[in-house]
Amino acid sequence: MPTIWELDFYSRPLIDEQGKKVWEILVCESPLSVDRQPDSLFRYAEFCPSNEVNSVRLKTAIEKAISQSGQSPSKIRFFRLAMKNMITKACEELGISASLSRHTIALNQWMQQRLKEVYPQEPGFQPGTTPTVSFAETNPQALPDALLGQKWAFVTLTAEALKDMNEWAIDFGEAFPLSLVGVKPETLIPGLVIFSSRAVPMAAWMSGLELACLKVEEGSPTRLLLETGVGDRWTIANLADTKLLAEAKNFEANKQQAQGVHFLAIQANPETEAFAGFWLLQEDKLA
Repeated sequence: MPTIWELDFYSRPLIDEQGKKVWEILVCESPLSVDRQPDSLFRYAEFCPSNEVNSVRLKTAIEKAISQSGQSPSKIRFFRLAMKNMITKACEELGISASLSRHTIALNQWMQQRLKEVYPQEPGFQPGTTPTVSFAETNPQALPDALLGQKWAFVTLTAEALKDMNEWAIDFGEAFPLSLVGVKPETLIPGLVIFSSRAVPMAAWMSGLELACLKVEEGSPTRLLLETGVGDRWTIANLADTKLLAEAKNFEANKQQAQGVHFLAIQANPETEAFAGFWLLQEDKLA
């Protein structure tokens, strides 16, 4: 299994003795599987003065993190578009792939914990100065014709059932421990299963994207969308009839009850027990 890290480099609700913003570099490991213990994930944190915010300082921090962890990641995910050039440059110089992604679940949880427990204990704390990150919505794209599913269905599984994911036959996919986001075993996790005769090519294509979440967008027509990266959107289906609209409403309601957690699965047909693809996702606000 590859090693993937999540990274944020941005100002925090802190000021230094000169009244300048204090920045911070956070690096943490992506869990990748449901059975990974959250407290075993590698983490690295380093404050940075505002006059040293550059790719050189970031590269040095990543090198320190690599030294402490004993391994170099194959990819680093980050969600701040404003920091793309700096982060990409530092990663490229280290021979590491860098990807814009909202699938930074471990990092998001850590940042929320630090906002509540760490920064208020630091000198120069400035409460209420950390706005939520927003992303510009782009017009949804159509899926490539060769990757359209013949059928699809909304489904639900319990969080308890998802704990056995590692025992399932899955060609492409990714997950995270549900305890990381506070989901209880009895919680219903909504999902979408796509059935396609080209299930494996479809799953392979999706594995090359940074999957973010599935979302129902109301309108004329109401659409089921797959969001990827930090701004890309793909139309899975138009929801025209009353039955589909009701199922979509239930999907969104269950997702909200499950802390935004849901899943996307791809199978060749409804009779097979194997998955060409299975991804555990979470729709969450980023800070």
